[in-house]
Amino acid sequence: MPDFDRARTKKMSVLVILSYAFDWLIMVVVGLVGYFLGNVTPNKRPFSLLDTNIAFPVTEHETVTSALLLTFNAGVPIVVIFVVALVFVPGRTVPEGTPSALVWRRKLWELHMGWLGLALSLVSAWIITQGMKNLFGKPRPDLLSRCMPDVADVMNHIAGFSNPVLAKDTGAAYNGELVRASICTNPDTAFLDDGFRSYPSGHSSSAAAGLIYLSFFLASKFAITFPFVPQETIASDSIAVTAFPSRLNRHNGAASSLSANTAYEGMRSRSISAVDDDASSPLDPAVLKQVGSHNTAVAAVRRQAAAPPVYLLLLAVLPFFLAVFIASSRWFDFRHHGFDILFGFLIGTITAYFAFRYYHMPIRAGGGWAWGPRSRDKAFWAGLGSWSYASDKRHWLRSGSEEETRRVRMMDEDIELGGLRERGVSQGIGTGDVGVHHHDRDDSSRTMFETQEPERI
Repeated sequence: MPDFDRARTKKMSVLVILSYAFDWLIMVVVGLVGYFLGNVTPNKRPFSLLDTNIAFPVTEHETVTSALLLTFNAGVPIVVIFVVALVFVPGRTVPEGTPSALVWRRKLWELHMGWLGLALSLVSAWIITQGMKNLFGKPRPDLLSRCMPDVADVMNHIAGFSNPVLAKDTGAAYNGELVRASICTNPDTAFLDDGFRSYPSGHSSSAAAGLIYLSFFLASKFAITFPFVPQETIASDSIAVTAFPSRLNRHNGAASSLSANTAYEGMRSRSISAVDDDASSPLDPAVLKQVGSHNTAVAAVRRQAAAPPVYLLLLAVLPFFLAVFIASSRWFDFRHHGFDILFGFLIGTITAYFAFRYYHMPIRAGGGWAWGPRSRDKAFWAGLGSWSYASDKRHWLRSGSEEETRRVRMMDEDIELGGLRERGVSQGIGTGDVGVHHHDRDDSSRTMFETQEPERI
């Protein structure tokens, strides 16, 4: 490879690393912003001294403290993801002879994506919850106990409408009117301010964000889902979801059988078309044979999927149950109202699902894998007209730029393939010396160079 191209390749690889480092930096910054929001004085919604919903006692010892919450929603998922990625990845679909370096790169990539998704889920829930707490300023169930209101001077703190008719009927100066937070005499301002951060529940959203994400991660890695017959293109070819698809010889042995179209719809369409072509008589042997094949295909549908073992299902839902317990503890500790807990849990669930799908393939169609890395050309930016951050510069080239297209393709590193470098040209390999094979289900659409470097992540 010429020196310029060699330097360019190294530079682009660094760009990809820097782009993911920048992702981590953004999450750290957002997390710090959320932390500082917790020290900002929130809005303080007026309340009534006669409201029994905010008259609960202060629980001195919380069931789940902030430190314990951090252990459950971040520490436990970090450890579990680490163990799963290093022990169970890449699984049984690794072809014989795969270099150990390639296997370890896949392990580390799945670990990185697992942790990155967890961070995105937690940080998103954290910043949303902290911001909403300050904006709404909703009183906690134990606010009156925190407030220590100056009851003798209540009339000077009235914030809402005072009904003179009601006052005349009861003969009392105060009849449950709304009062401002200025009535509170507690000198601990931080403790008092926290009494106005009931909505939404931070424990609930954080627990859901970390632990439900972990449930998604475990379900993905251990193929825990409802049984189904794959219909998507990505799932109809088993080779597409193996550990290293490009290392399989799709023309030989068991690998070729993996790509066979044995799905029910495929057999059904073939049997029906055959019957339509030759339906001279219902008793025609050919017709009976096709009908028999059709009935076999129908019966075979139930054999194409099965329910995972229950112990794996239990393993996947345990983090979810733990998240439910943490959220519920905020109710019997008198820290939040019911709607605050439910809405916080909804926030965490949404961020967990979003973060998981942002970095991982669908559970039902992805074989448990995370998405691959960005391309070097789109490490920081893709722009209009680009459908994927994994594609490279050749998608930007003008038609007719044959020389530039050839050079870029020779330098390309596919997500699974190392690609053929320019060094092949510098070693005297001409375009006519490169063997090209076309592969897909009909052996006619995909191009693969015979001369390859070791696969990437």
